[in-house]
Amino acid sequence: MLKPLLIEIGVEELPAVPLLKEMKNIEKKYAAILEKYSLLGEFEFYYTPRRLVIWHREFKVQQDDSVEEFFGAPLAVAYKDGKPTPAANGFAKKCGVSLDELSSVQKGSKEVLYYKKDVKGQAATELLGDIINEWIKSLDFGKSMRWGSLDESFIRPIRWVNVLLDDILVPVTLFGVNSAKTTRVHRIANFNTLAVTGAKNYFEILSEGGVTLFQAQREEKILSDIKTIEKESGVNVEVDDELFEEVVAITENPTALLGSFDKEFLRLPPEVIITSMKEHQRYFPVFKDGKLINKFVVVSNALTDDFSEVISGNERVLRPRLADGLFFYDNDLKNGLSVDGLEKVAFFNGLGTVGDKIVREAKIANILFDIYKPEASVEDLNRAVELAKADLMSEMVYEFTELQGLMGYYYALEAGENEAVALAIKEQYLPDGEESALPSTPMSAIVAMSIKLDTLLGLFSVNQIPTGSRDPFALRRAVNGIIRIVNEYGFHFDIVKTLTILAKNYDNIDMKKLENFILERIRRYYKVNPSIIEAVLVSGERELLALGRKIEALNTLVNSEGFDEIFSTFKRVSNITKDINLDGDLSVDESLFKEEAEKVLYRRYKEVASKSYDSYEEELDALFSLKPELDSFFDNVMVNVKDEKIKNNRKALVASVYKSILNIADIKEVSV
Repeated sequence: MLKPLLIEIGVEELPAVPLLKEMKNIEKKYAAILEKYSLLGEFEFYYTPRRLVIWHREFKVQQDDSVEEFFGAPLAVAYKDGKPTPAANGFAKKCGVSLDELSSVQKGSKEVLYYKKDVKGQAATELLGDIINEWIKSLDFGKSMRWGSLDESFIRPIRWVNVLLDDILVPVTLFGVNSAKTTRVHRIANFNTLAVTGAKNYFEILSEGGVTLFQAQREEKILSDIKTIEKESGVNVEVDDELFEEVVAITENPTALLGSFDKEFLRLPPEVIITSMKEHQRYFPVFKDGKLINKFVVVSNALTDDFSEVISGNERVLRPRLADGLFFYDNDLKNGLSVDGLEKVAFFNGLGTVGDKIVREAKIANILFDIYKPEASVEDLNRAVELAKADLMSEMVYEFTELQGLMGYYYALEAGENEAVALAIKEQYLPDGEESALPSTPMSAIVAMSIKLDTLLGLFSVNQIPTGSRDPFALRRAVNGIIRIVNEYGFHFDIVKTLTILAKNYDNIDMKKLENFILERIRRYYKVNPSIIEAVLVSGERELLALGRKIEALNTLVNSEGFDEIFSTFKRVSNITKDINLDGDLSVDESLFKEEAEKVLYRRYKEVASKSYDSYEEELDALFSLKPELDSFFDNVMVNVKDEKIKNNRKALVASVYKSILNIADIKEVSV
């Protein structure tokens, strides 16, 4: 039988960020627990800052009846001379029955003791207490707290519990709170506990009490309000996805409102205003004609018809935030952009100060500049590296650490530095994520690479190598960033040769560990069949740009129609050449050819090998086009003949073909 089930866990205001981080697991964990108790069914999960709600339109009121089977020892072991052995007695005890109640069945080649027990399903009302406790206590929000005299902890104190199965209260105790047919609505509507008669009545009470329970409806309401503001005011509101999710999570009755601030604050860099509004106040910035204006959108949780006080209150709160920012900004401009003091700021134990790091970064940058020869001046490069960390000494970055680099850009321009230098300072940390923008110029790219490479080499030199999920200095992200920059700008970067040159300024680096660390990142960076990456790596390629292009080329061909047939032919080629030294003499003597098929193969191979190709994909395509000639060769030519010269000549021919492919990838490593 199926009946509706409502579960509401009432809490003090849930912090948005930890709730959203765990959001993807909340329903999964509940479903897993239902499955464990054999009560899995469809359900919906809703939340507001004050409640977690599970709603089953149909819920099994009882577990299905089941059968438990027990298999014991073989009869030959269970009985000796017709008498039960300890094995038989132990099995009967385990099943909770007498020996007479046991039977036997054939299992495999032996007859074994057997007992079957019919298990009647338990009523859901008997299990819901355990299910709810297990679910709530499985949720991981990071930090948790204790309250009252409880030893257990949760993200916030639980204040009420309501569990209704077919509108009948199910007795449940959670963190010392007993379930009751009550709920609470928006505090402005009613501060008291309200009685609930059933599920339908519950949803009506919340709606009438100013609570929009369904998060999707809150999202729609906020977006609708913002569109109205945009249309009526002729502006554009920048809706940041993460901030939007937070605002949905902290409101029960959302209303988007337009506020303003003094125009004098527009002297600040736009990013400072936006960061201050987003981080501290959860406001959305407002633009007109592509420029930030002195407006903001706040999402209120108030239950009122007159929002004037709400708007003015938020305007009053924002003003001192922006005033502080303007004070920091003016002070920083007065002090100028300087690296003085960075020689006293520690970077990491064994790696000196931030000042020392700048010196190391400059050495790397100059080496890369000489290799890549960008259309930029080396003086600009060195100036950018020198000033890159200067804003760490500014008051603004001390207050808003996420603006480092960006404030350096503005301060550099104000100090009269040229755009190229300022831009390199701004983009020094790019890319800082998988979807992040890249440095916009080759010089900026070299500066960004130098910073990442110094951090990587420096920390490896003091044995701070990431293990497991631990990566406090984001070295994995640094390697991903280097790969992205290399691919974007066509920079040749050999993870053995280039790093060996750069590592001369560092002590005690295990270069093999460093190489393996980067190779592991490559394996995870490219979203292709892992065997394709392995095939390219096994070929010995260690230059990042070529690695990426070879992986992409091989992936394209492996996923093309008809590759399975190509693969079978070239797999045979690899098998024939497995005992041949491909670095040895593979010269082919045409005078030793006896069969037409080997002559044709050699002629076609020379034709393919003599050409130059615009891409690895084109080269692989040409080599794989030898399939018909190779098939004919295998069908008509005996390789292992008695004549050693002819045999070796034929092996050399096949090995030459394979070696040409091996310059790109070891095809036998591919799994199709």
